[in-house]
Amino acid sequence: MCYASGVPRFRPFRGLRYAASLAPLADLIAPPYDVVEAEERRRLAVRSPYNSIGVELPVADAERDLDRYEVAAELFASWQAGGVLVRDPSPAFYVYKMRFVDQAGEMRATTGVIGALGLEPSGGAVVPHEQTMAAPGWDRLDLLRACRVNSSPIWGLSLAAGLTAACTKAIERARAHVAASDDESTVHEMWLVDDDESISLIAGLVAPEAVIVADGHHRHETAERYRAECLAHHDGATDGSDSIMAFLAELSPEELTLGAIHRLVSGLPDGFDLLGAIAGHFQLEPAPLCAVALTGEMASRGAPALATIAGTWLLLPPAKSPSHRDELDSRRVDELLATLAPHETEYEHSPERALDAVRDGRAQAALLVRPATVGQLAEVVGAGVKMPPKSTYFHPKPRTGFVFRPLA
Repeated sequence: MCYASGVPRFRPFRGLRYAASLAPLADLIAPPYDVVEAEERRRLAVRSPYNSIGVELPVADAERDLDRYEVAAELFASWQAGGVLVRDPSPAFYVYKMRFVDQAGEMRATTGVIGALGLEPSGGAVVPHEQTMAAPGWDRLDLLRACRVNSSPIWGLSLAAGLTAACTKAIERARAHVAASDDESTVHEMWLVDDDESISLIAGLVAPEAVIVADGHHRHETAERYRAECLAHHDGATDGSDSIMAFLAELSPEELTLGAIHRLVSGLPDGFDLLGAIAGHFQLEPAPLCAVALTGEMASRGAPALATIAGTWLLLPPAKSPSHRDELDSRRVDELLATLAPHETEYEHSPERALDAVRDGRAQAALLVRPATVGQLAEVVGAGVKMPPKSTYFHPKPRTGFVFRPLA
């Protein structure tokens, strides 16, 4: 495989972590901002006044005329001043492990390491794996300007064979260990690793290989913009802005669980013949209405699916056309959506919720896709191309609140 040239810099940093007296840690952690909906944010904020959601996804304070970024900056500063967050005495890597039960009922684990990943110029050794949605990104940039902290890590995939084993070995020398379960019963564990041997081993493994951005493309792009601002306004001094906090895991099927991101379609004109439009691209074969049975059929037949209020169908290749079993469903479905009348597209990770959206009228149709595989991911990036937006959903997500990376 041919990857972009360059060497990704990956180094330890002095993290900020919650004081042990604030246990339980489960009341302080939160998912990354982009998967938190309003009701979940409210529940997290109620659990503790120190829950990391206050900085990760702040809300404005109308009574004091503070916007959301001013609120986050004030909160983050007060946590440091009041001893809520304590700075580690020396630079460290933070080995991070997630243990969970997958959809097949099997116990799985993802083990990696959190550190400071150097920001690379375009064409460098840090490689995005999918296109991003058109978005200004001002929210994350304004938050970074206000707080000057990486509150949640992006997720990178390292091509370094043996990284998992190196992390496991580093745990034996770790000085501190914390753990918490999230609302989905995933157990998150983190070990502080600051001995020279472990740091040299991990940094040395990562250095020669490319890193693929798996999750956090917008945060990575925002960090690059912020770094450019620092270079322009501070006489070239970056003061920590030359890196971003990243969780790196080995690019291995044993370490990764990829989910699908389904498409919900609404806003099609009244009377639009959706089935007729799709029939020009696929054969429609009736399929089960139950989400479990439907996804099973999709996997066995190698096809995406369509659900409308009128029924559910597998989308098979037209007669006498070559099989598309190994193609990315996200690419095939997005190409189809581009041919339809003007409409709105939303995204849903759960096939059950996607079907529910059709049944209760929130969507005119749901296009369900199969998850991409680790092999497809490696092949696409190795060929120097990108997957369509919203092609992969890495699960579970590292939690915000285990460690913060201040840029100062």
